[in-house]
Amino acid sequence: MDTSFIKSYYDSYDEEGRLLSQHGQVEFRTTMRYLSRYLAPGMRILEVGAGTGRYSLALAHAGYEVDALELVESNLEKLRAGIASTDHITARQGNALDLGCYADETFDMTLVLGPMYHLYSDEDKLQALREALRVTKPGGTIFVAYCMNDPTVIHFSFIGGHLQECLDKHMLTEDYHCISKPQDLFELVRTEDIARLDSQLPVERLALIATDGATNYLRPLIDSMDEATFQRWLDYHFHICERQDLIGASHHTLDILRKPTP
Repeated sequence: MDTSFIKSYYDSYDEEGRLLSQHGQVEFRTTMRYLSRYLAPGMRILEVGAGTGRYSLALAHAGYEVDALELVESNLEKLRAGIASTDHITARQGNALDLGCYADETFDMTLVLGPMYHLYSDEDKLQALREALRVTKPGGTIFVAYCMNDPTVIHFSFIGGHLQECLDKHMLTEDYHCISKPQDLFELVRTEDIARLDSQLPVERLALIATDGATNYLRPLIDSMDEATFQRWLDYHFHICERQDLIGASHHTLDILRKPTP
């Protein structure tokens, strides 16, 4: 897999700033809200594709033992800079397709919150998922994040004015499913694509949620909200984020899976 485009992108992109913005907080708080449902004292957690450590550091600061694996060195440097002396966290460079540095059934919870954005074939996606499954204990949970197809068609192609460019480059199928290559940076899926991957694995789906819902359609509005209104927006979002009729309209989704016990 060619990782040069990913490394170049994250070397200059402010991922931390995105998650700290008010609109980015919706995705972060939603993810943490669902993680908390399956957390228990003493758990050991792996985050594959940890980025700058927004989730790994939050979990380590909360007292969990965390292993963070990240492909991009510049992200890893930022992650390491955020580690407190009291944190039990190990950060290393690595690839989601090969978790050979970890033994089978090591972790109570495995997070795959970034890698699926940048894997373009079912073969690679399934390899990453199988590796995450392998290192997770029976009965443990795996959280997998995806970027969704249709919000990108709406935002990039139509609102952003790139429709003709996408058509000329054959980046859209006849039914408007995006066709991505490594140089396009992001792989975009629909809910049926996620279901197809899950069907090929020995997992139980616990939930599929919209982590930002309608938020990214309204970024300027969300970022300008006062605290009381923003809290109302979060409350509204939490009430609808599991509605399956709305999942495909969210820019990001979170697939929550359980590894079966023998």
